[in-house]
Amino acid sequence: MARSLTAALLGSAALAFAASAAWAAEPPAKDAVSKADRALHERVLTLDTHLDTPEHFARRGWSMIDRHSVAEDGTQVDWPRMNAGGLDGGFFVIYTGQGELSAEGYRKARDFALNRATEIREMVAAHSDKFELAYAPADAERINKASKKFVFQSIENSWPMGEDLTLMQTFYGAGVRMAGPVHFRNNQFADSSTDKPIWHGFSPLGLRWLAEANRLGIIIDVSHASDDVVDQAVALSKVPIIASHSGAKAVYDHPRNLDDGRLKKIADAGGVICINSVYLKNTAASPERLAALKALGPAPDSETGTEAEIVAYAKKIAAVNVKYPPVRATFEDFMASLLHTLKVVGPQHVGIGADWDGGGGVVDFEDIADLPKVTARLKAAGYTDADVAAIWSGNVLRVMQQVQDYAAKAKTPPAG
Repeated sequence: MARSLTAALLGSAALAFAASAAWAAEPPAKDAVSKADRALHERVLTLDTHLDTPEHFARRGWSMIDRHSVAEDGTQVDWPRMNAGGLDGGFFVIYTGQGELSAEGYRKARDFALNRATEIREMVAAHSDKFELAYAPADAERINKASKKFVFQSIENSWPMGEDLTLMQTFYGAGVRMAGPVHFRNNQFADSSTDKPIWHGFSPLGLRWLAEANRLGIIIDVSHASDDVVDQAVALSKVPIIASHSGAKAVYDHPRNLDDGRLKKIADAGGVICINSVYLKNTAASPERLAALKALGPAPDSETGTEAEIVAYAKKIAAVNVKYPPVRATFEDFMASLLHTLKVVGPQHVGIGADWDGGGGVVDFEDIADLPKVTARLKAAGYTDADVAAIWSGNVLRVMQQVQDYAAKAKTPPAG
């Protein structure tokens, strides 16, 4: 996830692309979905392991029930598009941008994260005919059969837990079932893949964090973590781990992506790598584009700005996009990462976590309405219906069950 409204507007799902002349001139997407592929997509249970959509829940005038568009407000997930794309549910993210490692920093982060968890629950409660909170693998199937969308919760960046691991129990009680220790910068628990190492893996507190996640039944998510953290998580976790939104380094060499050795290491331990739609190619902006974007000034705040202000800012970005088009990855790049990972570890250890509303989205794969294209491509690549079902949800739910089964048997005393 690359946070702030500015990041959402300027990221790979950037606002107003589809509305601009530059994008209107693009040829139509090549990936037509056959009736048989669409039927399969509707038949299998589908989930995405990293939905950053909760950042919009407090946005004035924005509703999860309305159909939005990338072109108008930069968002990629809502209930109508979940239906259009056949997405049955997923992990809705409690994300907190990294700040100071101090008592005051921890306090502010804790309050922010708990408030975000409340916003998720309030969204579900306000639309209980369409959404339901999920806590265990069986909930996903049950909620789907009731014609509702299931909402698991995850934490991206455990910084809000400060140095008090009893807060992990608090978040677990609120419904969190997956957590990552770190984000773009190192914190009190671990090193980030995009920062200079200070711990060379987990910190001593981070090792306790890992043990507590195992004890409670929270899936350990190593996306954003350094290679050393990945290695240590695989070695020390009593249960399989997940990378909720990562990619193949063999496709694009970026610190956020995983090399083939670590893809295999996670899979050999029973884990799952969920492929994202970020860090697929070099998308560095030209100096002219950067200058033009800087000249726009700051974006309106996502929670205090009005929809009119946000849309007006989007139109300014659209004008910059026409004059200085951004370099963007494509659906072909996403599929290259997905198919490479499948080749390396097999269909029993791969999932989908495209980082929607957190910087994900590429040309011809702009929002969740495009998800059936993935099923069509998997079938064209020779994967079976059972493989497709495993990739879309079965693998992740299997790990989730293993994690919860271990916790049920462990019965160790809580962290102090």
